[in-house]
Order: sequence, then structure tokens, then C-alpha cells
Amino acid sequence: MNFKYYHKPVLLEESIENLITDPNGIYVDTTLGGGGHSDAILKKLNQKATLIALDQDQESIKRNLIIDKRFHLFHKNFIHIRDILNQNRIDKVSGILVDLGFSSLQIDNPKRGFSNQSNCILDMRMNQESLYSAQNVLNECSKKELFHIFYEYGEFKNAKKIAEKIFKMRLKKNIKTALDLIHLFFIKGSFKKRKRFFSRLFQSIRIEVNNEINILKGFLLESSKILLKGGRISVISYHSIEDRIIKYFFKKGIIINKINFETLPFKMIHKKVIKPSFQEITSNPRSRSAKLRIAEKT
Repeated sequence: MNFKYYHKPVLLEESIENLITDPNGIYVDTTLGGGGHSDAILKKLNQKATLIALDQDQESIKRNLIIDKRFHLFHKNFIHIRDILNQNRIDKVSGILVDLGFSSLQIDNPKRGFSNQSNCILDMRMNQESLYSAQNVLNECSKKELFHIFYEYGEFKNAKKIAEKIFKMRLKKNIKTALDLIHLFFIKGSFKKRKRFFSRLFQSIRIEVNNEINILKGFLLESSKILLKGGRISVISYHSIEDRIIKYFFKKGIIINKINFETLPFKMIHKKVIKPSFQEITSNPRSRSAKLRIAEKT
């Protein structure tokens, strides 16, 4: 199976290399995206194996090019993995791949409203069927809720000031476009500093729109129940909030600020986090913030 990806899969070899423990097993790609990771997994599996793939983005489902009797695709968020497995009479799986990034198709399409580089209508919904968009966040959340979003999801020390600026602006007119939001803030310093500020600002809103942190925590807890003993999970994250949650869960069984298990459900395959090589970052600059952690069910 060979096809051209519209989105370059990040850490492709590294994420798949230690994932397959049983070439006849059942595997899950929780975020199909452009299909690159699913394609690579299928190439390492025997004909008796099964690959379940999920994606909440309709565009990813429509653009899927993988045709394989072992491959089964579902239009669902990965938090619903248990329901999908139950529908297919599957109890446990041999491996799980999670790529928490979003694709070039989403970023580069101004109609999706993810980018801060164009005067696009603010949207940021990964699931287009959702009724909750970036505009709802900016124009309807209370000042206290906005503070929480920017403090927790953007790690801004001045989250209160950011929330107040947005709150004052929307009293005059609704915030609808990326430029409406960008024009609110004058950031002193270098281009790099301004770029980082707006990246974190837009990240905060996107996380809230898609409930990303709560879904990640819920899924990690679920993964410990659906993985076979000796099965593995590969997770690629793109910012410190996600990576911290994953690291503490794999190493200490901690999630939602408490220890959830009497004995640790996972052991780390690699002691250190895996990052993209210089060559990968050069060929795909969007991979530069990626971090991969792989763990095995004990």
C-alpha cells in the first residue's frame, strides 16, 4: 500500500518501532489524520491482524485512502474507544497509537479557523458537528472562565489581564476573526516572542473548544483497561501540558492530581522522552515541538 500523505506523520518510525509486539494482534490508531501512521502499522502486521482507526474530523474520514480488509475506520473521538471495541466484540487490544497533534489540512484551511496567520473566522472545532467554537469561548465565557483557560491551557502568568482585555473588547463588538483577537494585544520584543505569545493564546482556546485535556485524561485511564498485558501505547504530544500528564501517568499512575492505582499499570519503554531528529525537523518544521512516550501494560 503506497499513497501520498497530505499530512506528514510525525515521529513515524519511532512511534511504530516499539509498538508492535504481536503481528497478529489488534491495534488502534486513535487519530487517523492523513493516514500515515495507520499505513505504517499495517505494513508491520500479518494478514490475521486488525487495525481500528478513529478520527473525529470529517475531512480526515472523507480523505482516507487506505483500503485494506484489516482496516476499520470510525468517525469518533478516541474517548469513545470502549464503545467502538464493544460494537466489534473486542475486549482487549495489543497496542494503541495516539497522535495529539492536528493536521496540515486543518491548520492550512482558513475556513477551519485554527491559524493565527490569516484573517480567518475563529472556529477551531476538530469535530465540525460540535456546536461549541472559538467564538463561543471568546464571546460567552465569563471573565473567571477565560482566566482559567489562559492560565491552565496557555500557562500565562498574566492570564487575568488577557481575560480582562477580551472581556472589555466583546462589550463593544463580538470577536469573530483571528485579527480581531491579535489586534487586542501589543507584544513588545522580538518576532519570536510575539509568535510564542499568540501560539499559546490560540492553543489555549483550541484546547477549551475541543475539551482536549479532559479527554486525554479520560482516555489514558481507559487505555489501562483495554490493553492486554504486555501491550503497548505510543503517545505523541505537542506541548508541555499534555506531555506532563502523559509522563506522570506512565511513571507514577497519577492523573487528576491523585494516584489512581494500587500498582502501576505501565512501565516506560524508554527512560527519556523521544524527540524528532534534526533531519525530521528540517523536512517538517511543524514536528519540532513533538514528544513521544511509549509504555507497556504491566
